Amino acid sequence: MHPNRMKALIKSGKPAYGVSVMFPAPELVEMVAGLGFDWVMLDGEHGSITPDNVTPMVYACEARGITPIVRPERNDAALINRYLDRGAMGVQVPHVNSRAEALTAVRACRYWPDGERGLAGGRMADFGYGASTSEYVKRSNDEVLVCVQIEDKEAVKDLDNILTVKGVDIFFVGPTDLAQSLGHPGENNHPDVQEVVTDVFRRIHAVGKASGTPGNAEACAKNAANGVLYHYTHIPTFMSFYGKHFMKTVGRA
Repeated sequence: MHPNRMKALIKSGKPAYGVSVMFPAPELVEMVAGLGFDWVMLDGEHGSITPDNVTPMVYACEARGITPIVRPERNDAALINRYLDRGAMGVQVPHVNSRAEALTAVRACRYWPDGERGLAGGRMADFGYGASTSEYVKRSNDEVLVCVQIEDKEAVKDLDNILTVKGVDIFFVGPTDLAQSLGHPGENNHPDVQEVVTDVFRRIHAVGKASGTPGNAEACAKNAANGVLYHYTHIPTFMSFYGKHFMKTVGRA
């Protein structure tokens, strides 16, 4: 099993920067790695990534030394296990709104005694040719990253309880869905939304937990300065930034 370099960065207190890829294209993973990013988020919730097409994406990550994290379609143990068995080094679980749901995510990602993940001799266990099963279980439990998304007002209400769940590595603030849940869809910068976002980060950091959130380069730099460790931007953000600059330069904007 490969070491989780991105998780090691975060455990050392250093920020990790990634890019969200929403459709199955291993070449995009290679490009992202070539730019120096630490990890890639393979998005099954909002994109067309599935357990059936994620494996070539994982191969590209492994070949280029970048960490693959999957956002599954939902907080479902069987679905999460399929992604992890194919080589994902962690999951970013959407819409975790209670302590019980956070526990479900952790148990789906880790083997006994830390969880209830189904155990089989797949590729992450070197198909049974490498280390013993007991050694693989311990290594997997150590290396897998569990990120839960705080993106609904219900999660904000239960945040203090969610933060007590052992085994969650990242508490991720999803501003777009949170804005919608608070009655301000599309208004991430609305004062009411920003007040809640600021409070959520404060509560996460106050108990010594690691946080995450998306953003463009300027937002990531600002968030990192405020103690956020888990960052990603999107492929469309790249295209928009360079595309507008290009068209302006050639006189078409």
